[in-house]
Amino acid sequence: MKVLVVHGAGMEMRGKVNVELFGPMTLDQYDETIRRYAVELGVDVDIFHSNVEDEVIAKLHAAAEAGTDAVLINPSGYMNGHPSLVDAIRTIDIPVYETHMSNPANRGATSQVSGACDGVITGFGILGYYMCLAALKR
Repeated sequence: MKVLVVHGAGMEMRGKVNVELFGPMTLDQYDETIRRYAVELGVDVDIFHSNVEDEVIAKLHAAAEAGTDAVLINPSGYMNGHPSLVDAIRTIDIPVYETHMSNPANRGATSQVSGACDGVITGFGILGYYMCLAALKR
């Protein structure tokens, strides 16, 4: 199974700002942990980050064309106000799942991206990535 993991806008600031909300892990540490999870679960992951919405959309389209089995996205800064991204998620013919380190609803936020996704896991920290990869594997 091949899964594209997408980190949205601002994720490069993890471990540097809002540490009380998202924890001390940096984006590199996220990636290292996700790769360990993938090896444990027997999943092939391609991890991608961009602060440019068009690059994320292009990566989603390319993943679908390349036969990627699923996408796991933490939209971060793309959570709201990005209808082109939401449309791209709706138009690719592979499952897309959203995860968040914290629970956006707990701080009064909602994600427009989640309405286009097949499932959402929030509030479990880095373990949310494991939970999603494990669910995809099953």
